[in-house]
Amino acid sequence: INLINVLLSSMSENNINLIYDKLLKTYSYQGWWPIIGYDGSNPTKTGAVKGYHPKDYSFPRNSKEQFEIIMGSVLTQNTSWPSVEKALGNLSLLCDFSAENILELADSCEDEFKQAIRPAGYFNQKFNYLKNIAEFYISLDGEIPSRKEVLAVKGIGNETADSILLFAYKQKQFKVDAYTKRIFSYLGYFDEKEKYMNIKKLFEDNFSGDVNAYQEYHALIVEHGKNCYLKKPYGAEDRILDEFKI
Repeated sequence: INLINVLLSSMSENNINLIYDKLLKTYSYQGWWPIIGYDGSNPTKTGAVKGYHPKDYSFPRNSKEQFEIIMGSVLTQNTSWPSVEKALGNLSLLCDFSAENILELADSCEDEFKQAIRPAGYFNQKFNYLKNIAEFYISLDGEIPSRKEVLAVKGIGNETADSILLFAYKQKQFKVDAYTKRIFSYLGYFDEKEKYMNIKKLFEDNFSGDVNAYQEYHALIVEHGKNCYLKKPYGAEDRILDEFKI
């Protein structure tokens, strides 16, 4: 019998929702995805604090903000948000964030582009990924892509695809990251090595929130993860969610 099915039957649907409620009560609304140049703030004040917009779900407000979120989703692979913020800040000095301008910059000033995104790491690789996603974005001509279509873009894996769909396109896709695995494996809902799609299904089958709550849930998991699951032994300091251990 598949492990995840056993766990699904042994846990209440309510717990996934109660954990969300507890995290929200603890950390408040997070206002993700942060937008460069927007004069907002992060209520919890850990990590980057600029560009957040708690309780304002109108973002992205235009195609440039939408593509900025998509770029941020790619750049944040294997690095922290403050590093991505530096990279995006550097890029913003070279051009605005339309996909066409980014692609033109990449084609005409490759070295300058790579130096701009260097703070986010793996800059040669991410340079190519950003070109790929810019070409893909332009080809969509304003349409919302399917998850399968996003995953077909070279350089886009499960986590990045869900980030793009959830935050740039406001689609109900649960984004699973390292903190999700650390927190919920510590609580006993699955093994930390459980497959991405099984974990994603666990949340999407059991969480009753709308797309705004999906965005908040991911952001709250990250905030809680930074506080209690940054270093091993993961969860040793977690007094907030201890009551939900199974």
